[in-house]
Amino acid sequence: MCRNIRTLYNFEPHATSQEVHAAALQYVRKVSGMTKPSQANTEVFEQAVADIAHITEHLLADLTTTAAPKDREVEAAKAKARAAKRYGTVAS
Repeated sequence: MCRNIRTLYNFEPHATSQEVHAAALQYVRKVSGMTKPSQANTEVFEQAVADIAHITEHLLADLTTTAAPKDREVEAAKAKARAAKRYGTVAS
């Protein structure tokens, strides 16, 4: 599950709230061991996702770097090439 959590820092354009929420959801799913909580746990599960997303947005806003921002399309192409090499497929 955690393979779906992508680096969100130092990209142009900045990470959206939806991307931060998706990463928080994947984290909570991994830690809790459940992809969909029971009715009894739905509220606490959703609150954990909201809390983690909130603190993640603060983290991303407060981090500093001197490195130039990365381009999402360039990084996606690199990842696709790595996957093609790893799995023996042709990158398109």
